[in-house]
Amino acid sequence: MGIENLAQKAQILIRSRLCNPNFIFKPLSDSPDSNYSKLKFIISSSIMEACNNSVLLLGPRGSGKVAVLELVLSDLLEEYPDTITVIRNDLFEMQIRLNGLLHSEDNSAFKEIARQLCMEHHLLFSKMASFDDNSQFMIAMLRECGLAHKTVIFALDEFDLFAQGKQRLLYSLLDAMQSVTSQAVVVGVSCRLDADQLLEKRVRSRFSHRKLLFLPPSKEDVQRLLEHILSLPMDSSLAHDYTAEFNEKLQSILADERFKEIISNYLNSNSTTNHLLRFLFIAISNMELKSGFLSLENFKDALSSIQRQPKQECIKDCSILELYILVCMKRLEIREQNSYNFSSVMKEYKSIHDSFPTSDYYAQNVCLRAFEHLLQRGLICFTDNRGHSQSIEFRQVKLVVSYAELQEGLKSYRSCPAILLKLIDR
Repeated sequence: MGIENLAQKAQILIRSRLCNPNFIFKPLSDSPDSNYSKLKFIISSSIMEACNNSVLLLGPRGSGKVAVLELVLSDLLEEYPDTITVIRNDLFEMQIRLNGLLHSEDNSAFKEIARQLCMEHHLLFSKMASFDDNSQFMIAMLRECGLAHKTVIFALDEFDLFAQGKQRLLYSLLDAMQSVTSQAVVVGVSCRLDADQLLEKRVRSRFSHRKLLFLPPSKEDVQRLLEHILSLPMDSSLAHDYTAEFNEKLQSILADERFKEIISNYLNSNSTTNHLLRFLFIAISNMELKSGFLSLENFKDALSSIQRQPKQECIKDCSILELYILVCMKRLEIREQNSYNFSSVMKEYKSIHDSFPTSDYYAQNVCLRAFEHLLQRGLICFTDNRGHSQSIEFRQVKLVVSYAELQEGLKSYRSCPAILLKLIDR
């Protein structure tokens, strides 16, 4: 088998891993201190001891909350296939998750719970059932499941949205769980760290106050994750010699200080696991099939492509005069002059030229054309849509470029005047 075919198979294998949350989070689940182990203990103890529990999974989007929950539920369903009913979404079975974006209104939430319970237990679901009917049905089913020693697990995405309004769903759920006969677990998922503080007093008193925080992965976790995802298995269909050489070159890259700096730079701005996986997917897609192996350049290219800023790209194509106008506007904003127009910018432009005489001084009509060009390119815009009857030079404008973007854009500009770099650094 040729090297390109082997490289293509390796690329497909690693890509499939990156798209499989179960594979990604499995190595991070070995530790008893991991969120996987803690969540599994909470739910399994509820099953084994026939008790009720509630827990919140809190952390930024992309930190793996839902992935860990799905991994725990799939493992528990294998261990206790006859004692769990999961009221949740499974995209592959075309069901709908209880999600605050869809079901924060109490009536729709109770109706969805009733529908999924009916489907699970092969009962006839009535679309015409009232709010009270669905509420009483849920309580009765919780009681029946408890008597049958069957635990019902409620997974509520966007939990903070359920905590708005009258919170009747949460109160009914948690109140029903106070009964000795019921057997249920409520797992709330939210990116708001203060989600439990949104609960009403009557709801909070019935909540278990367990919280699992999903923090950015440590350097050790990142290292383990990289090795776990990128290393090829020795027992695969790939040639043994190719696999050994691939893994050897990979270890050399992972130990390289330049690679560690690339990963560190990326994680400083995007620290969640989900962002790291996106970065790795781009790096794998950049792998040169002719050589057959990953290289440091693949990760450098992935970093540059993922950090590419459209505004910076636009600045590179500006004229020198347009750069002066952008710097003038930024200087006005730094001096907290938030309301300005073309005439104000021209006064600042003239003051710069008077302080630092250069050959880069143009007539006002030329500056106006450059100003209009910046408007067309979206680097600056009008502050409001009023004043269409006014001439352009008298309408209020603002920059759409951040200080950091403008600074980096000037530094990467090949023939940027030194005076502009000095002014922006000030």
